[in-house]
Amino acid sequence: MKFAPLFLLFLSLLSCNSKEQTDFLAKNETEIIQYLSDNDLNAQRTSSGLYYIIEDQGNGARPTASSNVTVAYKGYFLDGSVFDESSSAGVSFNLNQVIPGWTEGIPLFQEGGNGMLLVPSHLGYGSSNNRGIPGGSVLLFDIELIAVND
Repeated sequence: MKFAPLFLLFLSLLSCNSKEQTDFLAKNETEIIQYLSDNDLNAQRTSSGLYYIIEDQGNGARPTASSNVTVAYKGYFLDGSVFDESSSAGVSFNLNQVIPGWTEGIPLFQEGGNGMLLVPSHLGYGSSNNRGIPGGSVLLFDIELIAVND
């Protein structure tokens, strides 16, 4: 019986975290829709909540969720401030080792393609701060799929 208050505290913390994630889902959806409207952009939405804009589909190979790819990108927040950027030569990595928004989004393009990914926090870094990215942040990426390496 003496552990009942600790158990109740644990349950309330657990439910707050779940509510916080749910709140970010709705907040991120609203933020993305507002960003698209404010910038006169037309995007597609996947069932997971990832938004994407294909400017050029490309005409080469299409990666899978586990492919090794080379991508040139610029990552920024809704206010336009850049948090990360590759060189024009790009960077190579396996798609199963990046945020879920990239694992899902990069295979929407073919080699040589480019466009934008609008990644809600549940497909990015979640609700916790991570290396300078505030928890709950929508992440925007201008991407160019340079090569599918596998």
